[in-house]
Amino acid sequence: MKMKRIVGGNLESNGYIIFQKSGGSCFVIDPGYNAEKFVKQMKELKLSIKGILLTHHHYDHTGAVARLRELTDCPVYMHWGDLGMYKGTVDVIMEDGMILDLDEEELRVIHTPGHTEGGVCFYAQKSKLVFTGDTIFNVDLGRTDLKDGSPEKMENSIREIIDKWENDITIYPGHGDSCNMKFVRRYNQEFLAIVGE
Repeated sequence: MKMKRIVGGNLESNGYIIFQKSGGSCFVIDPGYNAEKFVKQMKELKLSIKGILLTHHHYDHTGAVARLRELTDCPVYMHWGDLGMYKGTVDVIMEDGMILDLDEEELRVIHTPGHTEGGVCFYAQKSKLVFTGDTIFNVDLGRTDLKDGSPEKMENSIREIIDKWENDITIYPGHGDSCNMKFVRRYNQEFLAIVGE
């Protein structure tokens, strides 16, 4: 899988364009800012957008969704658990285990509540990578003290889902740099505090 990362806003949120090849299809993940930048990049790569995938409802990840949807006429995907907190239009309601196809690569929706009620990760098994939103970063975890956050649900998501990911899986978070799970297991103290290693 190929991707372009677009960073925007005061919180330096990561948005991603993911695709297999120039001239093919793409998804956009978490366009928080600069809808025009995403469109320009897609035009340069001659990509046809299939949809906007949202890891959660927070504005720094969804701020450019309405404009991007207007410019591209593509559907917006969000997990049902975040619908009550999101003011924008959602065209496709996601649930855990849902499979999204991207030019012969499958993305699996994994429900990982904690940062928000409907937070999800997108797992590409063939490429061994996961887009984690604000669930887990390279050296810490997403905060759980906002309105629909839950420390208990975050701990469960880490222990029951993310700790089962193999060391060679690369995570692409909503802020900061990517890393593999081997790095997480060595340097992410909040993760280690939950899994007890």
